[in-house]
Amino acid sequence: MAKIVGISGSLRRGSYNSALLRAAVELAPKGLTIEIATIRGIPLYDGDVEAEQGLPEAVQVLKEQIVSADGVLLVTPEYNNSIPGVFKNAIDWLSRPPADIPRVFRGRPVGLMGATPGHWGTVLAHNAWLPVLRTLGAMAWSGPRVQVADAEKVFGADGRLLDPAVREMVAKYLVGFAQFVERVRRYA
Repeated sequence: MAKIVGISGSLRRGSYNSALLRAAVELAPKGLTIEIATIRGIPLYDGDVEAEQGLPEAVQVLKEQIVSADGVLLVTPEYNNSIPGVFKNAIDWLSRPPADIPRVFRGRPVGLMGATPGHWGTVLAHNAWLPVLRTLGAMAWSGPRVQVADAEKVFGADGRLLDPAVREMVAKYLVGFAQFVERVRRYA
């Protein structure tokens, strides 16, 4: 059985991306467990804080969740055609100290999903993540993308993913990502 860590890149309580991550947990195929992790509580990166106090506890917790998982699912909003600052900041902290990058990221399968109220989905945020993941040595899955546009039309007021076509797209994505994670595990 594969275990992945899912991380929403939004801090907003009513986040469509957090709702999409919860839907992924619900729709995960048999044999795939998705543990929801959070970036909440991770401060802005400051090299002085790192030098004087070490890694903040929220960073250490998230780092160990990733290390203990077989893969990572980044569920990303798109802010100003790119990666949300809070999400990138979390990854920057997770890459500290640099000697930890191989332990946390190298060879680790990473999937991307995203939701936005915009009409184009999260294509630009997905594209912006690729060089970051490549730099860290992660293995970005290049299967079909889940880039939910017009999110307010596919989620209910309670945050539940209601649109049957999007639910099917997420379910199929997770089957493919789970197979990718298994292949990486087998050949690692």
